[in-house]
Amino acid sequence: MIIDDWLAAHTNDLVALRREIHAYPELSRQEVRTTELVMSRLAAAGLQPRRLPLGTGVVCDLGPTDGPRIGLRADMDALPIVEHTGLAFTSTVEGASHSCGHDAHTAILIAVGELLASVPELPVGVRLIFQAAEEVMPGGALDAIDAGVTTGLGRIFALHCDPRLPVGTVGLRSGPLTSAADHIDLQLHSAGGHTSRPHLTADLIYAMGTVITGLPGILSRRVDPRSGTVMVWGAAHAGSAPNAIPQEGRLRGTVRTGDHSMWASMEPLVRSIIGELVAPVGVRYDLSYFRGVPPVVNDEASIEMLIRSVSAIGPEAIADTPQSPGGEDFSWYLEHVPGAMGRLGVWDGIGPQVDLHSPNFDIDERALTVGVRTFAGLILDPHQVNPHHVNP
Repeated sequence: MIIDDWLAAHTNDLVALRREIHAYPELSRQEVRTTELVMSRLAAAGLQPRRLPLGTGVVCDLGPTDGPRIGLRADMDALPIVEHTGLAFTSTVEGASHSCGHDAHTAILIAVGELLASVPELPVGVRLIFQAAEEVMPGGALDAIDAGVTTGLGRIFALHCDPRLPVGTVGLRSGPLTSAADHIDLQLHSAGGHTSRPHLTADLIYAMGTVITGLPGILSRRVDPRSGTVMVWGAAHAGSAPNAIPQEGRLRGTVRTGDHSMWASMEPLVRSIIGELVAPVGVRYDLSYFRGVPPVVNDEASIEMLIRSVSAIGPEAIADTPQSPGGEDFSWYLEHVPGAMGRLGVWDGIGPQVDLHSPNFDIDERALTVGVRTFAGLILDPHQVNPHHVNP
C-alpha cells in the first residue's frame, strides 16, 4: 500500500521529471545539469546525496547502517544522436538525445529515493547510484566503483528500457543477460605496387579480404558455439585507384561473447588467428584490441528477489527475455557484488517497436511507475525473504 499510495500522489510529477531530463540530454561525462537535478531533488526529500569525485554522478545512502546495503543503479548519459521523435519535450541540445532510455532510468531512481525517504523506517539499507558515462567504453561504472560505491553492498540491481517488451512487464533472466563487447582496430601495411605485378609486393587488399572473411569464420570454429560469440566488421578502408595495390588499409569491428571465461581469452585468440591469416601474404599489421565490458551475468538469488518484486505488480508482469549481444557496463558492478538487471518493457503494444539508439526511440511513460514499483518492492515488499540478509 505504501508504494501504491505514493504513486497515486506523485505519478504526474514523475512523468514531468522524465520529460525535463529528456529535454536536456547530456553526453557521457558531461552530465552536469542532470547531476545537479538529482542532487537537488534528493536533498529536497531530506536525503544527503553526494556528488561523485569526477563531478558527474551521484550516490546517496538511506536506511539502516548496521548491515550490507542494497544498491540500485541508474545511468544518466545521453547519446550523440539527433532526435526525430517530434515530441513536445524533444531534445533542446543540438546533436544529443536520450535515445536509450537513460532519462527514464534516472527519473525512476529519483522517484524511488523520494518514495523511500517518506518511509519512517526502512527494513534494509539502500544505496542509490546515479552513474555517468554508460555509453562509452570501458564505462563510467569503473569511475563509480573507484569512488567506493560497491563498498558495503550486499547486492545491486538495475533496470534497462526494452522496446521489445510491452509496457507493464519486466523481462527477467538468470545467468548471462548481455555480452562482453570488445573493439578491434587492425592496421595493415604493404610496400604497395601495380595490380599487374602482385607477385612483386604484398597484396594488401587480398590480405584484407582474407581477414574480413577468415577471422569471423575461424573464430566460430575455435570457440564453443554455446558461448554466443560473434565477430562483425563495421568499417573497412583501403586504396583509391583500381590499378594500384595500396600501402595502407584499416579494418575495425567488434567481438562479442556471452561467456565470461571466453571473454578473458578472446584477445590472444584473435591475435593468433589474424597472424595466421596474413602470414602467407606477407602483409605487416598492427592490431589494437580494446577490451570493453564483461557480460552481465545475473545472480540466481538476485533474480529471485526481482521475481518476487515484479510478481507483486501483477500476474502477467514477468516476461521472458533472451540474452542480448549488446554490451552494458552494469557488468562491472557484478565483478564486485552479486546482483541482477531486469528489462523494463516500454513498448505501447500498438506502434512500431523502435529500437534503442534510434533517433525515433521513445517510451510508453506508464513504464515509469512499473520501474518504481520494481525497485521499491525490492526494499519494501514484505514477501522478500529476510531483507536484512542481502549477502549471497
